[in-house]
Amino acid sequence: MDDSPKGPSKYGNSDNYNVYDNNDNIKNNISSSSSSFPFPSPQYYSSSNEIEESSVENIMSSSSDAVAASSSSSNLIREGIIAGKRIAKISVVTLLAIGVVEIVAGYLSGSVVATADGIDSISDAMISFIVLLGLRIAHRPPDKKFHFGYHKVESFTALMAAIGMIAIGIVIFYNSYQSLIHPHEIKEPILVMLVLAGASALSLHRAFQMRKIANKYNLLSLKTDARNSIKDGSASVIGFFSILIATQFGFLQMDAIGGMIIACYIFSVSYISLKKSSLILVDSWQNPELTDMIKKIISEEFSNEMLNVQNVLLRSAGMVDQAEIHIGFSAEEQLSDIEMLSLRIEMTIRSKIPSLEKISIIPHSSTAIATADKPTTTLATKLNALRNIKLKKATSI
Repeated sequence: MDDSPKGPSKYGNSDNYNVYDNNDNIKNNISSSSSSFPFPSPQYYSSSNEIEESSVENIMSSSSDAVAASSSSSNLIREGIIAGKRIAKISVVTLLAIGVVEIVAGYLSGSVVATADGIDSISDAMISFIVLLGLRIAHRPPDKKFHFGYHKVESFTALMAAIGMIAIGIVIFYNSYQSLIHPHEIKEPILVMLVLAGASALSLHRAFQMRKIANKYNLLSLKTDARNSIKDGSASVIGFFSILIATQFGFLQMDAIGGMIIACYIFSVSYISLKKSSLILVDSWQNPELTDMIKKIISEEFSNEMLNVQNVLLRSAGMVDQAEIHIGFSAEEQLSDIEMLSLRIEMTIRSKIPSLEKISIIPHSSTAIATADKPTTTLATKLNALRNIKLKKATSI
């Protein structure tokens, strides 16, 4: 998938390096690009044909690697969305069932912590449903209204889920506090503990499955839902021991205290999800190592070219990341050279870091680059040499 802007720009025709379906397309684009380059004298070709042909083959190889990496990344994203939607559906049904059973058990026994856990489970089911909707929308292709796609919808749903969790936590904490002031005896404690134990086992099993999928495919909304589900299973464990202490040791307030602990647990999980989703929505980048890696790749792979990396800007859009790389070129460099060198840089980075869905190379004129050290062989001459070789072969036939 490629979101690079198409059409002419101030740096030349960018259509030549936007879409690369296979090696044939790459060759055709390079071949057609060479027609717009200025041709050096014929004697130059004869002295450098073998070297130039090898250089162009290296460009083709880099293109092939980039296409393979991009295809692999797209397949991984699709696979992640399918797996995420499947586990989210299971989560909705499971949490609804657990919540209804716990609320019924809490109503019959008069247990605040069981009722609180049931409300928490139903609210978690609603959050899982929001996450499911987010996953369905987040990876729609770009359209006229959303030119960069719907990737951030997933982070937005994670934010909404976190806010919903905070609201539920406030309700649970208030009801638990009221029960702490006016404690009462719990009926059918064995039944309630069995319900809470079963709910805990089921919730934790499903939560760890969800977390595995979320971590594998880097789904922020599903990570939020997984933390929420782990919290739900842990809350049932807290409820189990609260009922045990309240009934076996006569400390009736423990039922209410358990409900307040669950509420505080909800607040802590909500804070983590709220922070992460908010940072993504405001384009905060939390991985400086990747920035340094990109600079290192360019400096090592293109050490013989006249350029310098001025700035690397990164942003996250949920499952995928996007990069904007500002590079200074010699003021005497031809636009055609800059265009093709930008293409090579993009393909090299994409082949080494597939998680970067969109890579924009922004060229700048840099007077700091000494022109005296400029290589005698430029990208334009490399491509012109290839074109000359093709013309000779065609003539010989």
